[in-house]
Amino acid sequence: MLLTETDAGHIAFEFLMADWNISEQDREWFTINNSRLVGESWYVVELGLAGFPDRWFIQVYDTGACDPNYTFMSPIKGSDGYVDLVDLPQLVAEVLVSERNAR
Repeated sequence: MLLTETDAGHIAFEFLMADWNISEQDREWFTINNSRLVGESWYVVELGLAGFPDRWFIQVYDTGACDPNYTFMSPIKGSDGYVDLVDLPQLVAEVLVSERNAR
């Protein structure tokens, strides 16, 4: 395995930030919570949003590629409302609204 847990975490982070077109200043809201090796050829990386229970799980292969079919988990449903998002930058809030509504 050529990648380390840290490498996999950064690759997953950059993948999602690029996918959502998150600005450099808004990236500080996102965190790499965990990265663990699964089997011999890929990692599962858990990303989060500082102060929120929402989580993204992304597979990063030993080639450095990310599986675009990541998993999003949150105890908050879109139908619960969005009052918890008022202090977030607009694009970050839009990402959470979209993800919560998609479940």
